Amino acid sequence: MFKNRISVEQVEESTELAPKFDQNGLIVVTTVDVLNDQILMTGYMNKEALEKTIATKEAYYFSRSHQSIWHKGATSGFVQKVREILIDDDQDALYMRVEIPENGASCHVGYKSCFYRKIKLEDNQNNVELEDLGHKKVFDPKKVYGDAPNPTKL
Repeated sequence: MFKNRISVEQVEESTELAPKFDQNGLIVVTTVDVLNDQILMTGYMNKEALEKTIATKEAYYFSRSHQSIWHKGATSGFVQKVREILIDDDQDALYMRVEIPENGASCHVGYKSCFYRKIKLEDNQNNVELEDLGHKKVFDPKKVYGDAPNPTKL
């Protein structure tokens, strides 16, 4: 499905898909809501996850914490339907626009977006803090995931 990278011109100017996966075989993907371009999440895909995403038009990612491919929404029911995938100039980053069910979520913490806080930039030279953006949870993670291990690693 993917072409070998043979020249800068091919990577930057041709219509050939020749993604550059990092030393761990991954490529970063920023996923946004197709309706309003709200950032939903940032994740990673390996070759197999990207191939499955393109073939099924549903989002698959590679979980670094579980070292496995996962179909986004398979447990929660909030499957991401892929509407568009953009790739950057040197083909090492993806931007994916998806449709999620109404009142759906992409964050395992229960929010629609994984980006529900911001870093306070003002007057925080010695003690940088986060500010809650006031987003409401869409679902209760305990009810959806039960005793499954939390993917957040310390």
